[in-house]
Amino acid sequence: MARIQLRDLCGARSGDKGDISDLSLFADDEAAYEALLREVTAERVKAHFAELVTGDVERYEARNVLALKFVMHGALGGGAPRSLRADNLGKTHGATLLRMWVDVPDEVAANAKRRERPPLP
Repeated sequence: MARIQLRDLCGARSGDKGDISDLSLFADDEAAYEALLREVTAERVKAHFAELVTGDVERYEARNVLALKFVMHGALGGGAPRSLRADNLGKTHGATLLRMWVDVPDEVAANAKRRERPPLP
């Protein structure tokens, strides 16, 4: 098994409405999706966001597009107009989740295309 960050296996999209943040992870291939199914549970996502998410976290599977969608209730400090947070929008939650560490089979880690980043100029 190899320990890598989600950013190496998938991309993310996120948004918000009121005090709910929703985000989706899109795996690069079937093997990465299977790893996401095992590793990225609603409980782990809630724990990753710790005190930022005060409500329930729901997970939905969309195998046809190799995606997992998470709906996080109580995630925005009351919502954009009510929150005292410096960044109270759910748009940043996708990038935050991509920092989560997961354990995946060695082969999945070796084939993680996003790990092959070209050096900066």
